[in-house]
Amino acid sequence: MQITQLLDLALEKNASDVHVGTGSVPALRIGGNVVKLEQPPVPEAEIISFLEKYSSTPIQWQNTREMDLAISYRTVRLRVHAFRTYQGWALAIRLLSGQIPTLQHLNLPPIFKKITTARQGLVIITGPTGSGKSTTLAAMIEEINRTRPVNIITIEDPIEYVYEPKMALIQQREVQTHTDSFARALRAALREDPDVILVGEMRDLETIRAALEAAETGHLVLSTLHTNSAAETIDRIIQVFPDYQQQQIRMMLADALLAVVAQRLVPASVPLGRVAVQEILVVNTAVRNLIRENKTFQIPSIIQTGSGLGMQTFQQHLQRIRQQGIVSMEFNTEAVLGLMQGV
Repeated sequence: MQITQLLDLALEKNASDVHVGTGSVPALRIGGNVVKLEQPPVPEAEIISFLEKYSSTPIQWQNTREMDLAISYRTVRLRVHAFRTYQGWALAIRLLSGQIPTLQHLNLPPIFKKITTARQGLVIITGPTGSGKSTTLAAMIEEINRTRPVNIITIEDPIEYVYEPKMALIQQREVQTHTDSFARALRAALREDPDVILVGEMRDLETIRAALEAAETGHLVLSTLHTNSAAETIDRIIQVFPDYQQQQIRMMLADALLAVVAQRLVPASVPLGRVAVQEILVVNTAVRNLIRENKTFQIPSIIQTGSGLGMQTFQQHLQRIRQQGIVSMEFNTEAVLGLMQGV
């Protein structure tokens, strides 16, 4: 079976991912579950041919062990990760809607619209791989694109959604294709007259520091991390730095941080659909003081009582979308919350 045939089947089945590996039967992720297909393994030559056809740069196969690329296929964008295994090459392909989602389409709370009007500060969307972080960020960028006459610079690895400039000017850059690293592109962005900067992921100390500095100096910075909660996100950022710098970073983060959204995808009532469940921290004076005083363990209590500012816990959000019928009333809330907390 050819990879393009698997992609067509994935579109037909509303799958979110396609998995192909030398010596392994192909599989689709449908409604959050991996479904193996009754098909023979895709030959390695077919995988290599697919990569050669769609890669924008020549590939030195003998030196490459993993690579990322994003391509357009029919009505969708594909985020492709290719990697070597003991059997040969394998692919993990994420299918992204060719249409950029809106805040309304994703049923995101009103606080998201307010956040997109901010002139400066740092906004972090966090969660494990496959939790919809890129989709949430895309909806926020599209809202800014649609409503504000600003200059948006995106730094991505790879480019997933391709934006059509509306009210905003948008320049999209891809790591390894258009720049060497997130940190280098982020520092260069400050000379490109940006109002809004999207950093696909804050992977290292240098990138985190550059993002904080950009947020402090009059830019709205949107980025992601792989953490499970708002409090854990703040701790992770601070702990990346050496001990002697951590108090300084607490001060910078307390001044720069606007909001943290932690999310997971759970099965929706619509067959094969999924919806994001989110914890939302909106940074106010009380939160800034907790960050400065190294008392982030108290942040969950602030979120619990901060609904008037747009905050919500995972539990509160789950309860609301169950009442709205978005998630089944029989849905195992406790199991999901335990998973979110790493239990």
